[in-house]
Amino acid sequence: MPADKPLLRVLNGETLTPPPVWLMRQAGRYLTEYRQTRLKARSFLDLCYTPKLAADVTLQPIRRFHFDAAIIFSDILVVPDAFGQKVDFESGEGPRLAPIAGAQELKALRETIDLDHLAPVFEAIGLVKAALPKATALIGFCGAPWTVASYMIAGRGTPDQAPARLFAYREPELFAALMERLIDGSVAYLSRQIEAGVDCVQIFDTWAGALAPAEFARWCLMPVKRIIAAVRLRHPQTKVIAFPRGAGLALTTYAAETGADALGLDTSVDPAAANALIPEGVVLQGNLDPLALVAGGAALREASGKILSAFRQRPHIFNLGHGIVPETPLDNVEALLALLRGEA
Repeated sequence: MPADKPLLRVLNGETLTPPPVWLMRQAGRYLTEYRQTRLKARSFLDLCYTPKLAADVTLQPIRRFHFDAAIIFSDILVVPDAFGQKVDFESGEGPRLAPIAGAQELKALRETIDLDHLAPVFEAIGLVKAALPKATALIGFCGAPWTVASYMIAGRGTPDQAPARLFAYREPELFAALMERLIDGSVAYLSRQIEAGVDCVQIFDTWAGALAPAEFARWCLMPVKRIIAAVRLRHPQTKVIAFPRGAGLALTTYAAETGADALGLDTSVDPAAANALIPEGVVLQGNLDPLALVAGGAALREASGKILSAFRQRPHIFNLGHGIVPETPLDNVEALLALLRGEA
């Protein structure tokens, strides 16, 4: 029940001191135990699709740091994989997909997402749910359609998402058709995660900041609004966190129009300004600079103190402004938690 889980209490509108805390990418390469587990899988996708390994990786940061939430270990690109697009992860190079260049490649994809292909994710959720402490929430997630589409079209990550942006300008009907599939697939995927046992979900729009205002409204804001509405229709009690990285001045409109219960703030957002501008009914999550966590010491104390001060009178989930980086010292994570919990 929400009363047992601080993260869910905040998502339901409570202001807690200290705030609940979890970190994006908290299960990952900065942990020794993760690197050891990673060696047991043939590939990154194999790790995601092996329920016992994925569950173990999800639980590792909970065992070590006792965060207030676990987020199921997977990747946003399992969605295009479940649509039939070839997806690989090359060591040191990141994801590689068979690029969508036009109508032929789009036609080759499945019309609907293959949830059976994603059954290992749902099995991992069940394993994690059974093992989590009573007070620890479990978060499910997906990538927002724009961010996922940018990888599907370019075949890899790019600095400015130019391939997807050009595709949307030159082939608006084809791009809209791809987005429709991703919207429907995301709703189905998030809903199945909820049915498998997650307590809430987060939608990651990592490349939201790459779009001009009109395209941001069309390709970022509206798809997420539709996903949230559809998920809420199926699962009205489940809270949704949206993370539109790089949205900047569009954050207030995004918060008001998408219907997200909570808004993840990236590193570039000033906490005091966000507190003043974003409606009080929206929970705020974030937004410590991951490099402040790497630096530790006075920089970490000052940055985390500003965030706590800015959000002390509203529901807030402490998190990073982007994912934790591999070079993060474990002692600095311990120090951050001690600061947040009043133990330093």
